[in-house]
Amino acid sequence: MAGIYNMIPNLLWTALFLIPITIFCYTFLRPKTTYILLGVSLIPIFFPNSFLDRIQLSRRSHWYRRIGVRYINTFTQNGSFLNRILRKKYANFKVLSNTKSSIKKQYYQTYFFEKFHFSLFLFFTMITIYAGLQSKFGWVIILIMCNLLYNIYPNLLQQYIRVKLKSAVTDKKIL
Repeated sequence: MAGIYNMIPNLLWTALFLIPITIFCYTFLRPKTTYILLGVSLIPIFFPNSFLDRIQLSRRSHWYRRIGVRYINTFTQNGSFLNRILRKKYANFKVLSNTKSSIKKQYYQTYFFEKFHFSLFLFFTMITIYAGLQSKFGWVIILIMCNLLYNIYPNLLQQYIRVKLKSAVTDKKIL
């Protein structure tokens, strides 16, 4: 049941933020250009997790809370809003159990999500630069806002989650 509930914010955010870039690409770019930029943007999927560790902005959860990342988590997959709803229906529901394998799974899943949003961040950025070069400044503003909310904050959220789980994962007993 949690999977079904979690699909709702995923579909909502995806539709809300991918529709503008889809319209822009369909209207102003040749399909070949779109495919090339999309292909280039997928390269980070193959980067090792250590790359994401190196570009992580902070090692302290307090920093992420200060810039509002915890608030963003309210409206995301496995976020606090959905968790409250699920706990009302299923009193024993937990996103993360206290088992070592559950914590490790959640920790390493953050890398997957961050690579996904990092790739889309690059795609949005390249399209935004293209829009700027074409003097489509209204589109530049729209694409920057979409990139911020759909890619940058979700990446920061994954870093925040990893910071919070790191001590449990690096504990010798878990590995």
